[in-house]
Amino acid sequence: MLYSLTFLVEKLSLLSNFKLFEFKWTDGKRKGAGCTERTTYSHTVAPLSLQRGDLLEVPRTLFTHFGIYLGDNKVAHLIPDIMPVLTNDKMIIKKVITNKRLIMGCLYKCATVRVDTLDDFVYGSNILVNHMDRKCKAQQPFPNEEVAERAEQLVGAIPYSLLWNNCEHFVTYCRYGSAKSQQTEMFCEFLKSIIRDQRSVFLSVLLGIIYIICFGLAPSTTLPTILIPFTLWMAG
Repeated sequence: MLYSLTFLVEKLSLLSNFKLFEFKWTDGKRKGAGCTERTTYSHTVAPLSLQRGDLLEVPRTLFTHFGIYLGDNKVAHLIPDIMPVLTNDKMIIKKVITNKRLIMGCLYKCATVRVDTLDDFVYGSNILVNHMDRKCKAQQPFPNEEVAERAEQLVGAIPYSLLWNNCEHFVTYCRYGSAKSQQTEMFCEFLKSIIRDQRSVFLSVLLGIIYIICFGLAPSTTLPTILIPFTLWMAG
């Protein structure tokens, strides 16, 4: 099973230029002295052009990955990792996280806020700097030094949730004081649009009938065929 998931992740990495949940927030002009938006698009960003406490974004397969620049070519970021559960050896934990470590971390709901080099964090992708500042209209960012210090205080093992405690929650907490994820909100909106679409009810009924035909009439096939369409109908 793990090998299958790893293979899937590796193949999805070929689609890194396609982002399913690409940000589509409404752009608005930021007001106030706290706005320090600086956006950079490049495969490599010179460390001298970055400031300690900058919020970095890079594309990762179907999602966007986030981190906080700490200076000296170092980036703090939250990433799923099973290794802190298995060992206390910092040298082992410090090694670059493989797909297997990442997948096991997701399944075990364990992550780590770690400090990696800028090159390891970017991994050859484009990078955006403080791009979120102009999209978080209601909140002014903290001073950059405070942002970096908040990130450094969280370095270490941390619980993980794909929807409720991911890398975006980490950086928004550090920079704005409130952990939020627009990617999670967009995913939830996507699910709601499916539930509200009455075609989902008919599709679930059709799949249920096919399931009954293939595996026979039994409680394990009949109940889902009835309950799932009914739930979708009531929730739509």
